Amino acid sequence: MAVISTNSRRSAGQRLSAFFELCKPRVNSLIVFTAMIGMFLAAPQFPPFALFVAASIGIALVAGAAAAINCLIEQQIDARMARTRARPTARGEVSTAETLTLATLVGGFGLWVLHAFVNPLTMWLTLATFLGYAVIYTVVLKPATPMNIVIGGASGAMPPLLGWSAITGQVGPEALVLFLIIFIWTPPHFWALACYRCADYAKSGLPMLPVTHGIPFTCLHSLLYVVMLTGATILPYTLGMSGPWYLTAALILDTIFLVYSVVLWRDYSDKLARITFRYSIIYLTLLFAALLADHFLR
Repeated sequence: MAVISTNSRRSAGQRLSAFFELCKPRVNSLIVFTAMIGMFLAAPQFPPFALFVAASIGIALVAGAAAAINCLIEQQIDARMARTRARPTARGEVSTAETLTLATLVGGFGLWVLHAFVNPLTMWLTLATFLGYAVIYTVVLKPATPMNIVIGGASGAMPPLLGWSAITGQVGPEALVLFLIIFIWTPPHFWALACYRCADYAKSGLPMLPVTHGIPFTCLHSLLYVVMLTGATILPYTLGMSGPWYLTAALILDTIFLVYSVVLWRDYSDKLARITFRYSIIYLTLLFAALLADHFLR
């Protein structure tokens, strides 16, 4: 399918609005949220306000730039898929040069903010995250292997670690636990989407797991990852990062996720896969909110 070109008829304001859409603000709101939780958990009480704001802005800007580059690289694939064909790059509403220029400016400014107002470690880790998502995952892994989301999920798991390093200037075991939770959460979260969008991904030509190995195989592996996730979510309690309030919330959220995953494996339907996908987002949000609440209740 050819990319529809409407770029010449759009004003500068419309193009900027389209670029903002390419930054995937809804997805990146969860990224920034988990980074903020990392900052709160790293501080004994409240993190320094100026440092908190600078780190949040820097991480958000670089994440948005990475999302825009992802959309640019995948514009031909996006144009073939119902879920993504309305993206501005797929429709030709923003040119390649405009997207590259704006992504470079936004991402570069975000990195400068992190280096100037946070610390060099956080800047370099954020740059590595950008390259991991925009280049290693999007260009190399995604078209090469059905396990792309497992390996590429490392980039999406970085935000709480970035938040932790922003406050402490180092990466401790607590930050790695937060990273591990999102890293294990990513495959069952994304595979639920890939299952009910299986026909879409088949048209795209990408070797997603439901396309290459079938939906039952994917649902079984999702279940196994949710079992591992349950173990990972207990680690903050065992390490002393959190108390019984968090542990109770985590076990309730894990149980619901496990039930959805078992039913999805045994009696699959697109409707249930869609519900499971939506719950996975609620799950991660509430899990990190429970970490934050427990931090201040202790």
